[in-house]
Amino acid sequence: MAKLSTLDTFLSANPGKHQEDLNDIIKLFRAIENASKVVHREVNRAGLAAHILGAAGNTNVQGEEQQKLDVYADEQFIAAFADQGVVCGIGSEENDHYLGADAGLNKDASFIVMMDPLDGSSNIDVNVSIGTIFSIYKRVSTKGQDVNEADFLQKGREQVAAGYVLYGSSTMLVYTLGDGTHSFTYENSLGLFCLGMSHVKAPKGGKIYSINEGNYSLCEPSLQKYLDATKGNNNLSGKPMTARYIGSLVADFHRNLLKGGVYLYPGTSSAPKGKLRLQYEANPLAFIIEQCGGKASDGVIDIMDIQPKELHQRTPLFIGSTDLVDEIHSYIK
Repeated sequence: MAKLSTLDTFLSANPGKHQEDLNDIIKLFRAIENASKVVHREVNRAGLAAHILGAAGNTNVQGEEQQKLDVYADEQFIAAFADQGVVCGIGSEENDHYLGADAGLNKDASFIVMMDPLDGSSNIDVNVSIGTIFSIYKRVSTKGQDVNEADFLQKGREQVAAGYVLYGSSTMLVYTLGDGTHSFTYENSLGLFCLGMSHVKAPKGGKIYSINEGNYSLCEPSLQKYLDATKGNNNLSGKPMTARYIGSLVADFHRNLLKGGVYLYPGTSSAPKGKLRLQYEANPLAFIIEQCGGKASDGVIDIMDIQPKELHQRTPLFIGSTDLVDEIHSYIK
């Protein structure tokens, strides 16, 4: 039997460019591991535990109805990061403002976390895969002082690490420290995340496209032409492409990463800036896909080159295999 490589041991042996911060990075990932195990348990109990299903009765800063499990996951991740003592600030999709020392975080720590604690949670009631997305930065403010807005408005290029946890038929943690993307699967019997694939590579092309085509009439004409081409022979594959759209970003992204494809969430006439959040969703997935040999853009520039102007900034997103993203660009231009 092959020897299992756990998340802790793999991080210790593969710190990338971050040897000097290795102990803190291991603690960061230990927090992610601990919180995701708890969320994994609750997701798997959802059919039996009615108290964690449905709406919480509140809306988040984006005006979206919060699910009970959204709030629960947010609390679990914040508590886990606070417990490890290596995070000075957290920006979460579920909170109006960023969190600092007043939330129990360590103002002497070096790292900022941006996260969507439970992406796709509206699908939990129907047993569809959902996920956690996270992004880690070094603070730009002074150690010993509380965090400030500049810490949370860094370009995606400044990310130290990014990743996601997919709660599906198995629970997987996928991350990058800038030296490739690595995938771990949760082994229930051991209570450990064990290495599944190291240095994951995205296929150069692919035949899958993922978009909510119910918004077709709201898209720009140039993008409508691209969508028309996916159904015929005038595209890179030379034959009709395959439409696959779950409506859970992590699940759609993960499938396309492994199979080869492109995910599209464009701006529309009703939402010109799109609906996905730059810091919580687009930047971390862009970091991952670039490390896999893929590409992510807003239709004009690379996602990670966008300068954020506000905490909950939205962006269009085209992400996946490089050839497919470039093909979309050729229509938009």
